[in-house]
Amino acid sequence: MDGELPPNVRIGAGSVITGDFAFKRFYAEGAEALIIGGRCVLDGVQFGVGRQGRLHIGDCCYFTNAVLLAELEVRIGSNVVIGWNVTIADTDFHPVEPDARVQDAIACSPGGSGRERPPIPRRPVFIDDDVWIGPNAAILKGVRVGAGAFIEPGALVTEDVPAGARVLGNPAKVVGDA
Repeated sequence: MDGELPPNVRIGAGSVITGDFAFKRFYAEGAEALIIGGRCVLDGVQFGVGRQGRLHIGDCCYFTNAVLLAELEVRIGSNVVIGWNVTIADTDFHPVEPDARVQDAIACSPGGSGRERPPIPRRPVFIDDDVWIGPNAAILKGVRVGAGAFIEPGALVTEDVPAGARVLGNPAKVVGDA
């Protein structure tokens, strides 16, 4: 990466971050909000980390063109591979209820005049070691992906994935062993 890392980012020896948009939506205010282990390649990854968000990535990971969204916490273990266009998010980023969505749209609009946004549920995401996540998969709030799991391309993961399981589909279901 060309340029300076944000002051609350720690990156391990031998790790590389590439891409012009890596920190475009990095608003984290906490100390060590983004920690990346050693010997990782994060090619074209976007770190969308909110003011209170934390994102931790282990050692020896390879991610390409993934979007990692943390308003609360996302933890990714070591030896994890993430394919292109994967999204991992610990929140919906907007209310689900129709009335609250309207209130949120008004609060976020230029005419919102400083209105408070309605509460938006956030739940941490945990991805254990040795996980493979195929292209175009999405892993949503509150999910834990167990060690050695295999997430097939295009899977929409809304529930925990057992260690060593292979999942696919929308919503993702266990179809065998990794």
